Amino acid sequence: MTESETIKQQLVDCIRMLEQSDIIDYNGHASIRTEQGMYINIGSCQRSALTTADICHIDMEGNVLEGNGKPPLEFHLHAGIYRARADVQAVVHAHPKWSTFLTMTGTDYLPVFAQGSLVYPMPVLDSPNSINNKVMADRLAATLGDRSAALMKSHGGVTVGKTIVEAFVLANYMEENAYRQYMAMQIGKPYVFTEHEMTQCREKLWNETLFKRAWDHFLAKL
Repeated sequence: MTESETIKQQLVDCIRMLEQSDIIDYNGHASIRTEQGMYINIGSCQRSALTTADICHIDMEGNVLEGNGKPPLEFHLHAGIYRARADVQAVVHAHPKWSTFLTMTGTDYLPVFAQGSLVYPMPVLDSPNSINNKVMADRLAATLGDRSAALMKSHGGVTVGKTIVEAFVLANYMEENAYRQYMAMQIGKPYVFTEHEMTQCREKLWNETLFKRAWDHFLAKL
């Protein structure tokens, strides 16, 4: 495959895996940065039946460079992060249930799961508004700061990475941690990892080989 076809297929796999895991529903999007802008799924696509024909190439202003559809209205979310973070090469925006439940109640995201500690502390954008303009995009990028993930109150979450594999896996880790935190809270007070334990987790688990293993696990289910 050409480089363009490879990028498109990665995005298709990413979004379909997130949809199958109930992290992306009929909305949500993922992107990979390019020199001209980004590849991103078109807004009108069916996430559960996505193909490479549903991926467009746009500039940072949302102008279509290649493709047969328009980008999602929240392409601004991706553009804002790319403007602010030269280190970020891929972005995932989804509406995960368990993570969003925490923001609906003002409950802090806590590191209760080893992999979930990789995205702690978790900044939260104090607005449920769609990130469909530059002002909101800049607010989100400022909230994210130098972190790898952020939540949006009563809205969803965003993860970023050096690769789409990294951004995808962190989205799964974030949601799995939120699920375990919620379920543990039904029984009692969850155990929260200490700073030392989180440091150990990051040293062991922030690993491209392990990220690829998680990606391949979900990919095999498609």
